[in-house]
Amino acid sequence: MTRAMKKFTGWIIAIAVILIIFLFMGPLYIVNEGNQVVVTRFGSIVDTHTNAGLYIKIPFLDKVTTYPKLVLSLDGDEQRIPTKENQFIIVDTTSRWRISDPAKFYQNFTTLENAYNKLSDIIDSSCRTVITQNRLSEIVRSSNIINDTRADDDDEDEETKEIGELVNDSTANEVVTKGRSELCRMMTVEANKLVPEYGIDLIDIVPRQIKYSDELTESVYNRMIKDRNQVAQAYRSLGEGKKAEWLGKLESDKRTIASEAYRKSEEIKGNADAEAAAIYAEAYSRDPEFYAFWKSMESYKSNLKNYPATYSTKMDYFDYLYSANGNR
Repeated sequence: MTRAMKKFTGWIIAIAVILIIFLFMGPLYIVNEGNQVVVTRFGSIVDTHTNAGLYIKIPFLDKVTTYPKLVLSLDGDEQRIPTKENQFIIVDTTSRWRISDPAKFYQNFTTLENAYNKLSDIIDSSCRTVITQNRLSEIVRSSNIINDTRADDDDEDEETKEIGELVNDSTANEVVTKGRSELCRMMTVEANKLVPEYGIDLIDIVPRQIKYSDELTESVYNRMIKDRNQVAQAYRSLGEGKKAEWLGKLESDKRTIASEAYRKSEEIKGNADAEAAAIYAEAYSRDPEFYAFWKSMESYKSNLKNYPATYSTKMDYFDYLYSANGNR
């Protein structure tokens, strides 16, 4: 082997060793799909990469910080918030967000843990701001479908309508002008006034759970008991009214039936008396003496039994006692 060849081989080996050492120092790094990175040198940002691929850095000098590019979620802590009516409720929210500018994000937070803490404070503040400006019904309801259904329900029976008129259900008749969906949007808009400067894009804020505070829970239970008692009393009042109505109708029907029965009985009696009188008149016209005799006997039968003794029979009434033709 010539001297030139040896020298060339030595250069090849030296380059290979340097290359191996360089590779071992880690000059290359990979950005996976769904991730983004910030490259810093001596604490200063020198580059950012949001697309997946293979990239080069200066070993020992450049530091690569990786952040997720996907949508992240943040579950907030429960907080006690007063509504516009000064009723305290416990609100637990959840939100979706993503890192829109990794350079700004790194400058403000560096780590995801710091971002979670700051973002949680911003979300809690916006949630409190919106809720304190609105009524409880706006927070727990999304529409007026309850009121609309009641107004448009033509199949509702008469008794249910009467109960609805007797019961003063003011809560159900509250008109919702915004609703929970609109309030969630307002929370997101309020929070997005601050988060863009941190390199964050806040997608939405949703109340995961809304519940009454302890003192409000007792108040709500008492109101529910009062409402149920009011409904029960309404049913009792309606029942008493129906009872009086049916008893009145029954008494009226009873009087009507009795009156009609009396009328018919009197009509029948009148017809019978007229028919009897006609029979008696016909019989009298055929044999007046027998008729007079028969009437006298009927009178004796019905009247003399009430008198145990008769002291004188010298009167025309007793003529048929002595003679069949009524002559003494």
